[in-house]
Parts: sequence; structure tokens; C-alpha cells
Amino acid sequence: MAVPHPTAENCAVVTGASSGIGMALAEDLASRGYNLVTVARRAEVLEELAGGMREKYGVNVDVRGVDLADRGQRSKLAEEIAARDVAILCLNAGIATFGPLERLDPDYERFIVDLNAVSVHDLALAALPGMIERGGGGILMTGSAAGNMPIPNNATYAASKAFVNSFSESLRGELKPRGIHVTLLAPGPVRLDAPEPEDASLVDRLVPDFLWIDARYTARLSIDGLFRNKMRVVPGVLSKAMSAAGNYTPRGVMAPIVGGIYKKLGGE
Repeated sequence: MAVPHPTAENCAVVTGASSGIGMALAEDLASRGYNLVTVARRAEVLEELAGGMREKYGVNVDVRGVDLADRGQRSKLAEEIAARDVAILCLNAGIATFGPLERLDPDYERFIVDLNAVSVHDLALAALPGMIERGGGGILMTGSAAGNMPIPNNATYAASKAFVNSFSESLRGELKPRGIHVTLLAPGPVRLDAPEPEDASLVDRLVPDFLWIDARYTARLSIDGLFRNKMRVVPGVLSKAMSAAGNYTPRGVMAPIVGGIYKKLGGE
């Protein structure tokens, strides 16, 4: 059966849908006719975006203002996902910090692990029984090119995305005979639009414009790849270079080079 086409009964779930890739994924899926469940902490932003998609594409959009790093809130969402006919699950929510781990807030670093890795695991587990019973479904996980190598000054993020990268490709091997597609999105820097100079973050200023990838293009490429059951979608020059470096360059060589770049992102 593979990835089900949109129906009145099924839906696509997108986490981290209030900005960036998640917002673009939700829009792309709505344009293909899927009813949506959009998830993020900022419910008011989701509601505004949902109104536009309902009007433009004529789909149903259910908004869930959920902090996916909170176990209680995450459990309630997992229960809903387990009970619904989920055709596509996009596990996209994630966040990063930069700088030496010893100088970062321990509680926030734990928050990142819960959000980037634990929530991905929990929600995938929630969706799987229904997809297996129905004989089809699609799971898109947003990992990262940063998950392919050790990155000093980005330790928690890189490690959490290494989990997602490995989990996605491992799960794909298990589910391929069951008619369920699992695709990993491993992007580099992605944004919807270039910011005005006065609004540019440190990351915007340090990463040259030509290395940024458009989020809408990334979303379209990712969903197309999911339908074709691609193992990994790697958009952009920088993400391809990081993937190649992570696979073929000795880690002892790459770690200090990449770590030096990420040290600057930490403001040092």
C-alpha cells in the first residue's frame, strides 16, 4: 500500500509546524489534499497558519499547542496519534545550542534531548501499530547533516540528531516489507526567507547566503522522497558536503575543524 493518498478519514501530522521546515511541510501536504494535525508550542501561530491553509486548500487543520519536551503533554499527543488514521507522520520539531557544554544550561540541554530525540521515538511508536494494521503509511524524520559526525560546541544537538539519523534508517529496514515508507531528511541550514540585515542572527551572518536552502523546496523534495521511499534526502551543498565528510573523513580530523566553526556560532 505504501503511503496512502489523502482521504476524508486520514491525516498527516507535522511537528514543529510553526516555523521553518515544519511550516513548509504542513503547507506542502495541505496543497496535496491532506488533512492536518499541526503541532508546536506556539498554538496562536499555528492557528493563524491553519486558517490560511483551510481557506486556500480546503483541508481540515487541527492545531495542537504541545510542548513535546514535556512528557505529560507528549503522552497525550501520542494517545491521539495512536487513535487516528495517520497516513503521514512528519517528526520535525528540533532546536540547537552552540558553545562548550560546560557553559550551557543543563536543564535546557536535557530539554533538547527530550525534544529532538525522545519525542521522535515516542511519536513513532504511537503511530506504528495503526500503520502496520492498515498496511501502509509514511514517516519522515528530520535529522541533520550534523548528526553524521562529532561536533564540539554543538554536542547535544549533534548527538540527538545522530540518534534520529540512525533510528530512521534502522526503522526503515524493519518496515520496508510492511509497506511503510521511512525517509530521513538530513538538511544543512534551511530558512523560509532571508532576514533583513538588522534582524539577522549570528548564524545568518556567519553562513553565506548561497549555502542556505529554501524551506519550501526542502519540504517538497522531502515529501516527494517519502513517496518514493528514499532512505535519505540531503538538500543543499553544505549538507551534502557534511554528509560526505562524516562518512569518509577520519573523525579525529573533522571534529576540531567543524568544532571551531561551531564555536563561533556560540559567540566565541
